[in-house]
Amino acid sequence: MVERKAKTTVKAKEKVVHVAGKRKLSVARATIKKGKGLVKINSTPINIYQPEIARLRIQEPILLTDISGLNIQVNVKGGGWSSQAEAVRLAIAKALVEYTGSADLRKKYLEYDRHLLVADTRFKETKKPGTHSHARKKRQLSKR
Repeated sequence: MVERKAKTTVKAKEKVVHVAGKRKLSVARATIKKGKGLVKINSTPINIYQPEIARLRIQEPILLTDISGLNIQVNVKGGGWSSQAEAVRLAIAKALVEYTGSADLRKKYLEYDRHLLVADTRFKETKKPGTHSHARKKRQLSKR
């Protein structure tokens, strides 16, 4: 009977950061970890993400840093394409600041655009009862 030693490999825990960003009804959840520098939004690479204006907005926090070798995976749902882009942008920026722990990066983001780190809490005003299609639109009054 031959005794075999069990292989034990202790892998160093790699740093992983999970952060959420919100805008209107959109919620984005970003995960950052060490890797090849891939950025994916809903399993779509950033370089083919459409519309282009949304892609450019999403890339802002990444372009402001000199960090490479990080994989960023973002899942976003709800809202329209514009609010989704803002939610993703917020989630990526918050995750990068948390991952690096850099006060300089935080300051850089706040000077560039405050909404990279602080959520915009504005929502669409809800429709009121007794009105027509909009929040404040009422029936036209007849004076005579």
